[in-house]
Amino acid sequence: MSKIAFIGAGSMVFTRTVVRDILSLPAFHDATIALMDIDQERLDAITDVVNRLIKNGNYAAKVISTTNRKEALDGADGVLITILAGGVNIWRSDIEIPKKYGVDINIGDTRGPSGIFRTLRTAPVIMDICHDIEAYCPNAVVLNYTNPMAMLCRLMQGESKINVTGLCHSVQGTAEMLAKWIGAPMDEITYLCAGINHQAFYLDFKWNGKDAYPLIRQAIERPEIYNEEIVRNEMYKHLDYYVTESSGHNSEYNAWFRKRPDLIERYCTHGTGWNPGVYAYILDEYLKREDTWRTTLEEYAAEPVDAQETGHAREYAAFIFNACFGDHTLFEFNGNVRNYGLIDNLPEGCCVEVPVLASQRGLTPMHVGPLPDHLAIMVNTSARCEELAVEASLSGDPRKVFHAIAFDPLTSAVLSLEEIQTMVNEMFAANRDYLPQFKGRI
Repeated sequence: MSKIAFIGAGSMVFTRTVVRDILSLPAFHDATIALMDIDQERLDAITDVVNRLIKNGNYAAKVISTTNRKEALDGADGVLITILAGGVNIWRSDIEIPKKYGVDINIGDTRGPSGIFRTLRTAPVIMDICHDIEAYCPNAVVLNYTNPMAMLCRLMQGESKINVTGLCHSVQGTAEMLAKWIGAPMDEITYLCAGINHQAFYLDFKWNGKDAYPLIRQAIERPEIYNEEIVRNEMYKHLDYYVTESSGHNSEYNAWFRKRPDLIERYCTHGTGWNPGVYAYILDEYLKREDTWRTTLEEYAAEPVDAQETGHAREYAAFIFNACFGDHTLFEFNGNVRNYGLIDNLPEGCCVEVPVLASQRGLTPMHVGPLPDHLAIMVNTSARCEELAVEASLSGDPRKVFHAIAFDPLTSAVLSLEEIQTMVNEMFAANRDYLPQFKGRI
């Protein structure tokens, strides 16, 4: 009987979806689902939903509901990590302080000044989780869903002995979007995708074994499709490969789309997926959901729980666990792992997103080879800034934080070095209470 632990289980939609997927697999009908969250109210709500899933599906599974992380992890075969360190208001400062200096960030949970400070806040918490996994379930398969994905996975994989990879929706989600655009059934699509999280590219994309990129190029000439993903479609038109993550995210990872108001209006206001930018997403949507989360929980708790819903979500966690310690059906996915001989022209040891095979042997990443040279230029810049930020989180050296942000493409396109230093100092001041590793140095 397997045990699967959710650390940060209070994410209602995610936890409910993954638990349903797990229970639907025969190997996990009698699993123990350990739900852990520091918020008792959220924990109680998701526990009720999971218990009803088990009852309605007539499963032999049982639930552990606890605020004690060690209890949840003890003896676990699989672990999922979905946490937010510091809460929404400090995340808001990640966006609003750069905005004051002219760095107009759209989402801010991956890289750049906002992603780096999010990493610095999360690093101490996530390393505590890693140490508990080492102590209480050292052989567990650990799946991280917490952003910033690349920097946190690089930190965990470099500084702990746990068997961890990171998962993101963008690879499978974008593949489905492209298939829809060209009218192809998803089961007839194959692809090779590699790079770093949110900056991975489909090195090939085939429909029944034939190159489908010409069809994609034709599709984006249609206004309704072009306008759906303006930034990514512009990148594809000029870079020749399609990037995985949404236009909203990718608009802030480079210097081309957000450095001037006219560019933001042209490329980012109407087709980023997060209209019209930072305030619509962060303030109007996320904070509004935070203010009404009790209502949201009540709605989910009240609606029928169908344990027999057909199909699976885009989440791959259940299939990975099944391959590793369920019925051992092989499963391939794109995961975040360290670059030891995987992508030839990215930094050795950085965190890359490549195909990974899940099996009884564990998680085996696959060699991809080099990225196209022009893509490698862009991705190397992001990867090296991430490496520097991870070093900063470990050493507590604020100078490394400044240097990591100074070379961020969007930031450096907008600000001078002196202005960047002033902005970083203000961000340190806002985050002071969340950065114990910098104590006495900021």
